[in-house]
Amino acid sequence: MDILIGYYDWIKAVHIMAVIAWMAGLFYLPRLFVYHAERAAVGSEMDKTFQIMEEKLLRVIMTPAMIVAWVAGLMMIGMGGFDWGSVWAWVKIISVVLMSGAHGWMSARRKDFATGQNTRSGRTYRLANEVPTVLMVFIVIAVIVRPF
Repeated sequence: MDILIGYYDWIKAVHIMAVIAWMAGLFYLPRLFVYHAERAAVGSEMDKTFQIMEEKLLRVIMTPAMIVAWVAGLMMIGMGGFDWGSVWAWVKIISVVLMSGAHGWMSARRKDFATGQNTRSGRTYRLANEVPTVLMVFIVIAVIVRPF
């Protein structure tokens, strides 16, 4: 990792860009699910359109962005950019793991829609839309303010 120290700021910039792209998807995908659950009958043209949108959002934007965010973040940790003795660091790591879990949950829900087996309401997806927001608040405050 010593060879990468000179690139720390570049790696951090890539990390931030990847997080922004990932978060955009985490905010948008549940909104698509809301409309998909409430307005598209299984097998309809609208259902097929939502399926394409959801699949591409996950495959083309969200999952690659999540992977890049994790890789860049782990690289920065490897370069000493993390204080394991601080509470803020643990709040961030736990929140990022939970954010990844939310991503996985959304990915599973996309598969439910793709197979015509969605059983969740638009209300469930509205609530799911709040999870990434709350986790993002914890992460940003933990990293920038470091109140603990």
